[in-house]
Amino acid sequence: MEVLVGVQPQAPAETARQNVLALNSAMFGLYEDSGRILKKNILAKHPVILGLFTGAGGRFILYKPGAAPVEAPSVPIVYQLMKSVGHATMVIPVVAGSRLDKPEDQSWRAPYASFRARLQAALDGLDQTEMREDWRPVMREILTNDIAFIDDCQKKGVITFAALDEFTKKQAPKLKPIIAWAAETQVAHWMSVLADWKKQLGPDWEKTYAASNTIYVARQNNVLFSVLAQFFGPEAMNSRLIMIETISFTTTPEEMLDSLTRIIGDRVVGGLFFGNPAVMDFELMGGNGREAIIAEAPKYGLTPFLPPKVPFGSKQWPTLITPGPGAASLADIH
Repeated sequence: MEVLVGVQPQAPAETARQNVLALNSAMFGLYEDSGRILKKNILAKHPVILGLFTGAGGRFILYKPGAAPVEAPSVPIVYQLMKSVGHATMVIPVVAGSRLDKPEDQSWRAPYASFRARLQAALDGLDQTEMREDWRPVMREILTNDIAFIDDCQKKGVITFAALDEFTKKQAPKLKPIIAWAAETQVAHWMSVLADWKKQLGPDWEKTYAASNTIYVARQNNVLFSVLAQFFGPEAMNSRLIMIETISFTTTPEEMLDSLTRIIGDRVVGGLFFGNPAVMDFELMGGNGREAIIAEAPKYGLTPFLPPKVPFGSKQWPTLITPGPGAASLADIH
């Protein structure tokens, strides 16, 4: 019994502290319970479109009140073919990594030999794929150069930085067009899908919510979100059209719906408490935190470095929008 009950009773102050902290834990349970009801109510009254990132060019799902979810057809397979060849080329320097200019390190030989076999198989079967005839020569040249680089390294018994640098500079101009073709294929497909859905929904489009997920690297110029924006327009930005940031490339539809539900539900709470439904779209302590930083910074000899204030309910893009010098696209890089 002494093992079970312990020898030191919990101090009253600790009990009191835990009782207060338990409120926050209980809050999440209440949020989850009410969220299920709120999600059901939202889907009963509002169409919802989810644009989810996938390696196949994205996934779009339409939820219409009173109807089963409709999943749009996938992006044409040619998108994945070009993406696969591009990724295969760009992984070659990754394998080299810390082995550059180290003839005594032969650990790269087996991975390169195995990958070369895959490259050769892809090259041999390229003409039997759905790849457009006028795009095949560039694809073929990229794969051929990949194989030649690996063969040269195997022959010399070392991966030199000079050779790798020459290889990447040779491949870059060929990668640019297949990246562009992949983007064109993806955008044309999804714009066609959304145009059709907007026509189907008619007047209900004006009460439709849409959300797209993004990880940091895909946040700027996010293709799926940008396509959605063309159909929803500026006034829907951050109100009915929402970008949801995640820590992984892929997110389930259920997780997306839960996030969207939480955002909409919090707007009701923000309106009730503070008279502004958009206030809960932001870190609630952010404004006070900003003032605290301004007050504290001089104590450490620092000049406050903060972004300009943005009003609650801002319609600006949820990505970097400040212009400046420097390349901003592959086309800008020479």
